[in-house]
Amino acid sequence: MIRIRGGHIVDPVNGRDGPGDLWIDGGIIADPPKDGAARETIDATGCVVMAGGIDIHSHIAGASVNTARLLLPESHHAWAPRPKDTPLARIGFDTRTTGRLYAQMGFTTVIEPAMMPANALHAHLELADTPIIDTGALCVLGNDDFLLSLLRAKESASAVRDYVSAMVEQSRALGVKVINAGASAAFKANARTFSLDDTVPDYGVTSRQIVTALQRAVEELGIPHPLHIHCNNLGVPGNADTAVATMEATAGAPAHLAHLQFYGYGKEGKRAFSSAAARLAAEVNRRRDITVDIGQVMFGQTVTVSCDTLRQFTARAFGRPKKWAINEADFNGAGIVPYRYSAKDFYNAVQWATGLELFLLIDDPWRVFFTTDHPNGAPFTTYPEIFALLMDRAARAEAIARLPKAALAMTTLPSIGREYSLGEIAVMTRAAPAKLLGLSDRGHLGRGALADVAVYRRGRDIAAMFREAALVVKNGTVVVKAGRVVNETRGRALTVRPGAGAAMQRRLERYYDDRFGLPASLFAVTAGAVGREDRFAEAPCRS
Repeated sequence: MIRIRGGHIVDPVNGRDGPGDLWIDGGIIADPPKDGAARETIDATGCVVMAGGIDIHSHIAGASVNTARLLLPESHHAWAPRPKDTPLARIGFDTRTTGRLYAQMGFTTVIEPAMMPANALHAHLELADTPIIDTGALCVLGNDDFLLSLLRAKESASAVRDYVSAMVEQSRALGVKVINAGASAAFKANARTFSLDDTVPDYGVTSRQIVTALQRAVEELGIPHPLHIHCNNLGVPGNADTAVATMEATAGAPAHLAHLQFYGYGKEGKRAFSSAAARLAAEVNRRRDITVDIGQVMFGQTVTVSCDTLRQFTARAFGRPKKWAINEADFNGAGIVPYRYSAKDFYNAVQWATGLELFLLIDDPWRVFFTTDHPNGAPFTTYPEIFALLMDRAARAEAIARLPKAALAMTTLPSIGREYSLGEIAVMTRAAPAKLLGLSDRGHLGRGALADVAVYRRGRDIAAMFREAALVVKNGTVVVKAGRVVNETRGRALTVRPGAGAAMQRRLERYYDDRFGLPASLFAVTAGAVGREDRFAEAPCRS
């Protein structure tokens, strides 16, 4: 057995917040042995011990990420692809670097939130090439011809449910996401704006109806993670109204709103752009059925990647540098636009402040999740700096002082004194994500949990503490020491299997043959597709 001795254990699930020991046996957290003997003892004196971090929303694989790599050759690394590698996985912010950087920060599970079923195999090949971390992906539905045709024909809720189940199983997904429901389909008919009650041309269904149908299907299938919603009107002044309307549309059923910061805008002030974070936070606080992640903006160069083709088509005019790529496809398409957030820019400063306001004004850390919508708001490598902003109001005040006063006047951020505790950080980045995803084997350090452990050396510099973990254990194997990767283990892909019906499968086979002249099996991700029979791990659905 391995003993991690003398660290300050922060494990909200099991009520631990103080000095203690942690025991690991065969990749699992265990009770201390009766004789107290350890095969290996690791001294964690002066350190904080948490479960491995879980990121529920980070774009790390798939068609949009690869297009971004191709669009920005100036950012590529000179990796020489091995013969069996997917070449696109070896350039830019490559898969190997992604896994290693996450592990160095103490994260051991990461969810890709936008996998189109038609591109699922490629996404899984990239995720399998990402070392150390376990991964999962959300299947994108809501702009696909088959679903919209079901709704146009007013077919039963059970038909929609069977279709959603088939797509989740076919793509080996962990959950379902809808992105600007109906808007990408409307974009193909030359729509350039699309709101919750707008109707998709040719299909006669509204965005609201699509969201409601998918939400019901996910709930009835028992998929643990509620429908993951990318709302209409992303980035548009006044879109807080849209976010509130979407919350109301869920009618008390569980729903998760993605990157809420990008919907946190009002129209106050002479520039008609202001933070509406206080209003949104109040709505989240009173709606116990709603969870959100933030999508925090940080200043610097990034690239925005999204299956929201309508929004990205509009955003192309703001690209920095001036280049972009838009593609259309069934199940959404994608848009890639590089962008540079500047602390001197009024609008970017309001965005930065809006995200922090949401973090600090939403009361319950079990219902607000830590994301930058990587890479849209900022790369995930900025997480340590965001931890510091949340935990240290003096550091936050220093950052605020560098921003345009006119922008700050449109926010409430300077008046907020709250500081996150280590326990709240552990909830938001460990315990709560595991609960939301239905992964009871992680996010805590209780007996029987996976031995995914992050050890951080305490220091005055909070960002430095979280940037390079003193020790990271993945499934009982030490993978990071003193902020450096020492073992590249191979993670697993987490999936759910809600049970696809044979009748729907036969119907889909006819559809693929008629529409594309291709067999449906061509798009299915098989157990051995990535060359590892043990690659996929099934998470249970609710009964």
